[in-house]
Amino acid sequence: MLNSTVVTSGSEMSELPRPDSFPADVSVFDFEAAAGAWLAANRHLAPPDYGAILPPPLFDRGVAWQKLLFEAGWAGIDWPVEHGGLGLSSEHRAVWVRQCAMAGVPPFINMVGVVLAGGSTMLFGSVEQQREHLRPILTAERVWCQLFSEPGAGSDLGSLSTKAVADGDTFVVSGQKVWCSGGRYSDWGILMARTDADAPKHKGISFFLFDMKLPGVTIRPLKQMTGEQEFDEVFFDEVRVPASCLLGPLHGGWGVAMATLTNERGSIGTASISLTRRMNAMVEQFKRLGPDSIDPVSRDLLASVISRGRALTMLSQRQGPVASTAASLLKLGVTELMFDAAELRVRVSGPAAMLSDDSAAQGLLAAPGGRIAGGTTQIQRNLIGERLLGLPPEPRPPKIPSP
Repeated sequence: MLNSTVVTSGSEMSELPRPDSFPADVSVFDFEAAAGAWLAANRHLAPPDYGAILPPPLFDRGVAWQKLLFEAGWAGIDWPVEHGGLGLSSEHRAVWVRQCAMAGVPPFINMVGVVLAGGSTMLFGSVEQQREHLRPILTAERVWCQLFSEPGAGSDLGSLSTKAVADGDTFVVSGQKVWCSGGRYSDWGILMARTDADAPKHKGISFFLFDMKLPGVTIRPLKQMTGEQEFDEVFFDEVRVPASCLLGPLHGGWGVAMATLTNERGSIGTASISLTRRMNAMVEQFKRLGPDSIDPVSRDLLASVISRGRALTMLSQRQGPVASTAASLLKLGVTELMFDAAELRVRVSGPAAMLSDDSAAQGLLAAPGGRIAGGTTQIQRNLIGERLLGLPPEPRPPKIPSP
C-alpha cells in the first residue's frame, strides 16, 4: 500500500499518495493507480495536450504545469533522485506518459528538454554538466530547443555546415539552423556543429549544450502555410561558446545525436492514444453524415484508415518503454496514416470546406509537416530497410573531387 497525503483539488479535498512516499519497489500497478488518481484531481490545472513540442502561445501554461508536476513529485519519473527525479524504472515512466495521454494533458513541458537534452546529458554529460542542467529541466527553470536541421541539411543531417572552431577555452560558432521548435522562448538548446572540416562528414561533428542568450544569436519566427508561426530559424554570428558546453567526445557528436533521436522516436508510443481518439472522431463524423451521403470510395477509404489505425495501435504496444529503431515503423505508419486521414476528411467535407477556416482544411495544410518532423518519411524507410530488414544500403554516389 502507498502512504497518503491530503492534496487540495479545487474546493474538494482528496487523499492522494505522493510519489516521494512510494517504496523503491512500488509496483507498476500501484503506480498507475496513483498517477491516474492525481491526474484526475489536477487535470483542470493543465494546458491541453499539445504533443511533443510546447507551442509559443501556451508557453506560460506549459511552464506552470511543469512546475506543478515537480512540486507534486511527478517530474522525472525514471530520473535519478539526486537530479530531482523519482528513480523509478522506464516501465513506470511509460505508465505515466500513457496516463497523461488518457487524461489529455502533457506528461512534461517539452520533449526536447526532458527527453532529448535530459536523456543525452544523463548518458554523456560530465558530473558538472548533470548538476548544472538536469534539475532546472525538471523545475522548468530552463526550457530547451533543438538546433539540428539546417537549410541544406535536414534529412541528411550529416551534411550540416554550421561550424564550431576551437579557440582556447571556447568554440566560435557560425552558421544557421532552421525549423527550430520553441527557439524564441528557450533558454538553452542542443546544438550540432562541425568541429573538423577535414574529417568524414559523420565524424567531424560535435554536440553542444548551447546557451540561447549568448551574444551573436538571432532568432526569427517562420510563418507556415497554416498561418501559424510554430518554428524559428536561428543565426549564429561568431558566438563564443565555453568549451565546458561540449557534450560527449570532441568530433563524436554523431553518436550522441543518434542516441538522442532514438529517444525521440521512442517517445512517439503514446501517439496510439490520440490516434485512437482521432479514428473514433472520424467514425462519428461519418455516422452523423449518414451512409447515403458518403460515396462508396470514401467508405472504402475510411475502412482502410480505421483498420490501419488499429494495427498501429497494436504495434505501439509492442514497442515497450525502451526506444529502438523499431520505433521507425510506428513513426512512419502514424504520419502516413494522418496524411491519408486529413485527405479523407477534406474529401468528405467537400469543396466548400477548403474555402473557409474549417478544421478539415487546416488539417490538410498541416499534414505534410508530419512527414518531415522527427525524421522524414524517406529516412524512416531507409532505417527500416537497412537496420530492421537487413537490406543493402541505399546507393551513395561517389564524391566528385573539387577542381
